[in-house]
Amino acid sequence: MPQSSAQVTAAEISRIAGVTRATVSNWRRRHQDFPEPSGGTESSPLYDLDAVRAWLASRGHASAATPAEELRTVLRLHAHGGGGTSEGLPLLVLAAAGRPAEELTAAVRLPDADLAARAQQDAASACDAVPAADAVRFETGDAAVLRALYACVRDEGGQAALAVLAERELEDSAASGAYRTPAPLADLLAGLVPGSPVRVLDPACGSGTLLAAAARRGAHELYGQDALGVQARRSAVSLMLTAPDASVTVRAADSLRADAFPDLVADAVLCNPPYGVRDWGHDELAYDPRWAYGVPPRAESELAWVQHALAHLTPGGYAALLLPPATAGRASGRRVRAELVRSGALRAVIALPAGASVPLHVGLQIWVLQRPEPGGPERKSVLFVDTAAETPAMTAGPGGTAGNPRPRGGSRSASVDWDRITVRALDAWRAFTKSPDTFEGEPGVARAVGVVDLLDDVVDLTPARLVRASRAEIDPAELSAEVDATRRNLVRAAKSLARTAGEESWSAAGATAREWRTATASDLARGGALTLLRTQPDSVRSRAQAAGGGTGGGGRPETRAVLTSSDVASESGPTGDPVGPYDDTAPVIALGDVLVRAVASADGPMARVAGEEDAGALLGHHVHLFRPDPARLDAWFLAGFLGAEENIAGASTGSTILTVSPGRLRVPLLPLEEQRRYGEAFRHVHELRAEARRATRLAEETARLLAGGLTGGQLLPSRDAESEGAVRVRGGDSPR
Repeated sequence: MPQSSAQVTAAEISRIAGVTRATVSNWRRRHQDFPEPSGGTESSPLYDLDAVRAWLASRGHASAATPAEELRTVLRLHAHGGGGTSEGLPLLVLAAAGRPAEELTAAVRLPDADLAARAQQDAASACDAVPAADAVRFETGDAAVLRALYACVRDEGGQAALAVLAERELEDSAASGAYRTPAPLADLLAGLVPGSPVRVLDPACGSGTLLAAAARRGAHELYGQDALGVQARRSAVSLMLTAPDASVTVRAADSLRADAFPDLVADAVLCNPPYGVRDWGHDELAYDPRWAYGVPPRAESELAWVQHALAHLTPGGYAALLLPPATAGRASGRRVRAELVRSGALRAVIALPAGASVPLHVGLQIWVLQRPEPGGPERKSVLFVDTAAETPAMTAGPGGTAGNPRPRGGSRSASVDWDRITVRALDAWRAFTKSPDTFEGEPGVARAVGVVDLLDDVVDLTPARLVRASRAEIDPAELSAEVDATRRNLVRAAKSLARTAGEESWSAAGATAREWRTATASDLARGGALTLLRTQPDSVRSRAQAAGGGTGGGGRPETRAVLTSSDVASESGPTGDPVGPYDDTAPVIALGDVLVRAVASADGPMARVAGEEDAGALLGHHVHLFRPDPARLDAWFLAGFLGAEENIAGASTGSTILTVSPGRLRVPLLPLEEQRRYGEAFRHVHELRAEARRATRLAEETARLLAGGLTGGQLLPSRDAESEGAVRVRGGDSPR
């Protein structure tokens, strides 16, 4: 069978073989039969891919690359070779995701010409479902890409293949202005819409993340529009894969200038619109009927999106939009903001911490709106929540700020504690909607402000400014007691850390660092020393259930927590919500399993051993599970080397987000007794890190409480600098 060949670099050979680049260099020097360069330059040679794979196979090196990595590599090589099939590939993903695994395997094995014909037929069957999809034509020269795509969909699911295609289509996101809304943020926006809306619109849908979140909450009529055709196609395919039972309609056009759904009345609107756009159609849309709250100024495109959302709502329907903080206070938008407040259309403004979404250096805001109902109740107040606020009432949990992966190179993209943000926002919002007139709020965090108080000369709707006034309500005696308790905990934690740090002594290995033979995790799995598990992708689960698997777990997803990547990083117990994409296909964690995060970042450890609190939980997405044979591998030894910084770096691929390929991680080949000695050392490192995190958290909490009490007026500095205790409660007879 003829196969399409390509040329690869030494770096790509290292990824295919699951070794370091230095190992590839050694192969080139030491083995005369290593393939000769077939192109490139002397300093950057290129090698024939088929010749390299044949050489690796002759040496017993099976490919350690995942199907997604294979697709990523082949796409790059195809693009450099002048291939142009990328626009039709999302259609092929959609068609392939609905095929049984056996059909996809048969397609992979077809000769190149037959494969191109089969792919063209499959893509044509999906053309009508995807917006602006032209007729697709695949050639024999596209066979390598088509074969890799079919294999990726078969083994990792349609979403994995679609994500790889998106990397190619939107590689330069800064130039295209296209950014993906983080899934936790999308879930938060969807959760702010009360009830169970059936018909949901996103007029700037991007990759469809917000509509997917709505589908998870029960929406089954999904409407999306995006100005970028590539985003509209990606969104349509992604939604059809994640919500196969929903009716999906996506159009490619500018929603403000060319509304594709002028007559649509939705139950809810979710939107993360583009920011700071001056050429949004201000002049040509000056008399547009959507501007019921005032014509948005040229510099206020965000207020145009707000009114576009309201215009598409049924009376009483809700909209949640993610907006930049300047929208709340710019002078040019004062009149429109005033009318939104006066009419009762604006119900809440929720401030997020910096890093929640792009742009990462700005603390964005969520505006929750409701289209007024004729004859409906009068809205007397607006809710303001500052999820980034630090107050005595909110004590950082063991998770701290460890959480979602940090994109490489983004110093301002600090980790975001989504669990804390979501609880803070939803609790305040639900209490407010239940009884707006009696809502008491939380000092420094949430406050309902009267409409009359907001309608001043500036109509500044910034949550931090409006909730700050409630900090004075904090009781000085209660704050003083909390400071004392937290400070005592800090002293105990510091003593425990000192004891742990002094328990072990370490000796040098000698004049040079120790070296050892290693094996990849794939090799160890093939030899039976360990088992590698991970949660199946959506399309694989769908095919299994369609074949009769169902969920059949006796309510298992509702009774088991989910261990997430954030839990591994923060060294906390399972905190994930079992409601959603987890069913009987999600592995159950056992005591002694080794858990490795699937996305590389510096936010906490990359690996850990499952303890008693983890046992029985479901394995979350973005976590790899290694189950060692205790007669051959020590769990703590395995976790220590799998999570090593150099090991993770060598097994990671990607540009902005570094994805860890579990099969490429390497483990030293040592006798079990020696493994156990290393394992005990790694266990001690784990305990030292945990004690340090606890002491750091308590130190930060103590400092925050003290600073907040001093600036809020509840605490006073001690008169005697040498006395025990730095602050005291301000009593009634205290000096002013």
